[in-house]
Amino acid sequence: MDNMVDGNKVNQVVDSGKVNDPPADDVRGDDVRGFELPLLLFAGFRTLIDRLHAELARQGHPEARPAHGFAMQAIGVRGASASDVGRRLGVSKQAAGKTIDRLITLGYAERTDDPADARRKLVRLTPHGIDMLRRSAAIFDELRGEWAGQLGARRLDALQDDLRSVVPPEAFRLDAAGWLGGS
Repeated sequence: MDNMVDGNKVNQVVDSGKVNDPPADDVRGDDVRGFELPLLLFAGFRTLIDRLHAELARQGHPEARPAHGFAMQAIGVRGASASDVGRRLGVSKQAAGKTIDRLITLGYAERTDDPADARRKLVRLTPHGIDMLRRSAAIFDELRGEWAGQLGARRLDALQDDLRSVVPPEAFRLDAAGWLGGS
């Protein structure tokens, strides 16, 4: 199994015994462990992203990677400088430049002159890049529909509502790569 390390579950640092006593008002009464929540949330995210990219590959975007989607969102519809992209992603200008170079090579972005400042270059999405983002949005809708079919639409809506209530608005950021890397 992919989620095993030396035959043990991923979080092998935590003793396999009971970690936390459930609160008295816990109606499940299960041996619910706190470390499972972030792992399950991440696994759900990873499952959606992996399925998205498999479908994008099938639809003509085999070279698309998760980092490309974050970078293309950082570029936005109006374009952005490499410094802006780096700041939005939480990485250095040089790291952003490498990602931008890759997006350009793949035909997802292009460098253009900034009409407001002749000394500055902007990165803009190409029609190929916009196509990938449009397809991504449609695929995410399909994947959500599959989850609704499996969980029930009301349960999935409630899950999203519950997550919105505990996730602050400022948490919606594009700097996952920089954050995971410790920047």
